[in-house]
Amino acid sequence: MVSMHGFDGPSIDERAIVLFDFDGTVANTQPAIMRAVGAVLARHGYELREDQLLPLIGPPLEVGIRLVTDMDEREALDVAAEYRELFSRTVTAEDTPLFPGTLELLDALVAAGKRIAVATSRIESSTVDLIAALGLTQFEVIAGRVPGIRETKADSISAALAALGARPCDAVMVGDRMYDVTGAMELGIPCIGIYSGAAAPGEHEEAGAVAVCADMSQVGRVLGVR
Repeated sequence: MVSMHGFDGPSIDERAIVLFDFDGTVANTQPAIMRAVGAVLARHGYELREDQLLPLIGPPLEVGIRLVTDMDEREALDVAAEYRELFSRTVTAEDTPLFPGTLELLDALVAAGKRIAVATSRIESSTVDLIAALGLTQFEVIAGRVPGIRETKADSISAALAALGARPCDAVMVGDRMYDVTGAMELGIPCIGIYSGAAAPGEHEEAGAVAVCADMSQVGRVLGVR
């Protein structure tokens, strides 16, 4: 069910722009992230189970690290830098597969005349590299975090819209965490929440998602292309 109460503009399936989160939405990066961040945190004395690491998925990494440890901001920044070095050196495209149905959905959206982009809290350069390694060419824009310039989810969404020359009323967001929903809502953009593993039950509904889906096939139906 789609509820557009409080959002201006066309219905979901009529919107010309579809913005996707990356981690946990387009690609299943969670296992690779958990392995790398778990290894780095263990070096610093934090032996955490995977369920304890789940809050790391979604927000900027330094924020996530502070959610699961008692590190201060400086320590979290240093650990995040260690993690990024390890991730870039050890993780390949094979470790970050697309979710089932993702490629088909992206192709269907393009065939339907939609313009699609990524808006993520992952560092932008890392996102560009991963998307290239996955062989995805459907995205017109990849907007990610740029430390000191673009820090929040809403910042990345705004950057994607600006690069596309689009307005909030032209767009819909698709994401797997409440941060996607609330970041989009800051700009008056509706968000489809997808439960792919990191979000707690009811998280999307509580955050205000206009629709919730279990997989990309359901997302396609909400967007009117499957």
